[in-house]
Amino acid sequence: MSAPGATGVAMAHENFISQVPAASALFLREAEVRRGIEYLFFAHGALWRAIDARLAEKALGRAHYRALYFIARQPGLTITDLLTLLGITKQSLGRVVKELEARDLVATRPGGRDRRQKELRLTDAGRALEASIFTLLRDAMSRAYTHAGQAAVTGFWQVSEALIPARDRARVAALGEERG
Repeated sequence: MSAPGATGVAMAHENFISQVPAASALFLREAEVRRGIEYLFFAHGALWRAIDARLAEKALGRAHYRALYFIARQPGLTITDLLTLLGITKQSLGRVVKELEARDLVATRPGGRDRRQKELRLTDAGRALEASIFTLLRDAMSRAYTHAGQAAVTGFWQVSEALIPARDRARVAALGEERG
């Protein structure tokens, strides 16, 4: 792998100096793949730590926010769909949804097409909380996007999409679609 100073990308923005080495033409070598995995681990941890204090203030965990986030993205999301998106057990999701309902952050109602299904919506308090926490995530991502630039953001999206199993890509793409 190249030394950071030799082929590194040196960019300065908002008092941030990047010494990330440029990917070499041999980017599939184990050392470079490991570097990418390490960046994923550390970036993921840093992003979630940006909201941990706000969640702790409300005695909520990351699973609670993930549920709030996806319900905010698709009001009317069913329990089944949320279960699939979060990839957690029914028992874990049941606990999270019950806690969010008890705190008046989420409301459930029978499904419009199938009355046996429960549709989830955020209450006014749930929307306000999700928005305040999202602001922290948005600011962190915006700083990183600004630092990296448009081409790098596109590359990040492409790599991230390629990591998602093909069967799940349509579900991810649908998150931004309007829902009743």
